[in-house]
Amino acid sequence: MKNRGGRTSRIRRRRLFRRPESRGVNESYKPEFIELKKWLKDRRFEDTTLIPAHFPGTGRGLMSKMSLREGQMIISLPESCLLTTDTVIRSYLGAYIAKWQPPPSPLLALCTFLVSEKHAGDRSPWKPYLEVLPKAYTCPVCLEPEVVNLLPNPLKTKAREQRSHVQEFFSSSRGFFSSLQPLFPEAIESIFSDHALRWAWCTISTRAVYMKRPPQPCLSPEPDTCALAPYLDLLNHSPDVQVKAAFNEETRCYEIRTATHCGKHKEVFICYGPHDNHRLLLDYGFISVRNPHACVYVSKDILVKYLPSTDKQMNKKISILEDHDFIDFRCRTPRFSDPYIHLSFFCFRNLTFGWDGPSWRLLTALKLLCLKAEEFTCWKKVLLGEIISDTNEKTSLDVAQKICRYFIEETHAVLQKVSRMKDEEVALMNQLTLVETLRTEELKILQASAKALATLQAAFT
Repeated sequence: MKNRGGRTSRIRRRRLFRRPESRGVNESYKPEFIELKKWLKDRRFEDTTLIPAHFPGTGRGLMSKMSLREGQMIISLPESCLLTTDTVIRSYLGAYIAKWQPPPSPLLALCTFLVSEKHAGDRSPWKPYLEVLPKAYTCPVCLEPEVVNLLPNPLKTKAREQRSHVQEFFSSSRGFFSSLQPLFPEAIESIFSDHALRWAWCTISTRAVYMKRPPQPCLSPEPDTCALAPYLDLLNHSPDVQVKAAFNEETRCYEIRTATHCGKHKEVFICYGPHDNHRLLLDYGFISVRNPHACVYVSKDILVKYLPSTDKQMNKKISILEDHDFIDFRCRTPRFSDPYIHLSFFCFRNLTFGWDGPSWRLLTALKLLCLKAEEFTCWKKVLLGEIISDTNEKTSLDVAQKICRYFIEETHAVLQKVSRMKDEEVALMNQLTLVETLRTEELKILQASAKALATLQAAFT
């Protein structure tokens, strides 16, 4: 398959995925933001560049009060505003953490502090920040089972793993929570409930910035790299922007500089990385519309769905693909005591359909799987990108088109089911809308891939 990554292609994609211009509605007058600004000012932070606003499509975010040039500092948040494990250890929880064996993980310390401070309500010095945090999240760990069932199969598997591991993480910490009973008049189980702990876990997973901390003797040896950054975490993600973000050891501030221009009264974005929509949903609980990195994953069972079951060399072909990292279903699931708790470890090695069509690795895998018995000795040439025969090229394209059509039909069926459920399950409206957005984006990708495949197939007719 020809390389479609040239300059003209990149310019065309930028035009396709460029976000429509939209004006935000200023929200700085709202009581919660007035209190947050006062709280930040007491901690030596005042912002003259950005204001909270509500935007179509992205919701709550930050709007520029002036035009921002490339390289300009957009936010510099003092260390005194950051919530880290240092904050937790200096608090009333510090003595309990120091006594507990084995030592709690940095993630557990942060989750415990968030739940405890949320429970404290007006008595918490962190109340102005806690008040602007989401009351609920749409990470897969928070989705209802009937909604998870509507996700694409690879994502559905990861979503179930996420929920299972989060439950295991907190179940194994019940003894530590019980040790905190002297701090509370209420039963500890009513404070550190499953709902409260999932909220804390999602807050860290979706909003923490990377900030490496030195090891602390009272915490387990996992890397301590998560910090919550009030106000800064109102910045939304866009795959179209570039920023430089890091903690400045000299100024003792977490700083973000924009690498792209932003106009006055426009939403200011940061980029979490070149993530597809599956990863964005797993790690952050949202979908990016017109995401240039979005794709549709092809799992092993679908990969061989339209290949002849009589192929005696099929197992050997699959083994070759596994040995050369084209498919790998033995991936490690990360421990949830790790501070980087993201579950985006898809094991299909970029066997995907994208906006430009099927990936090179998907077509290469199919070419190998479609080799005739007399062509099998040429498998190394296939992996190197060589053409074996016109018949092999045509057969692999035909199979790719069948797989693509299968996904299109499946996606249409799921979208119809989501539509019916939205009428019947009003309480699940937000979750169903999220799935609907994901599936609609994937349908567009599949339709674009089908068109690209049809063009390639035309060369063999």
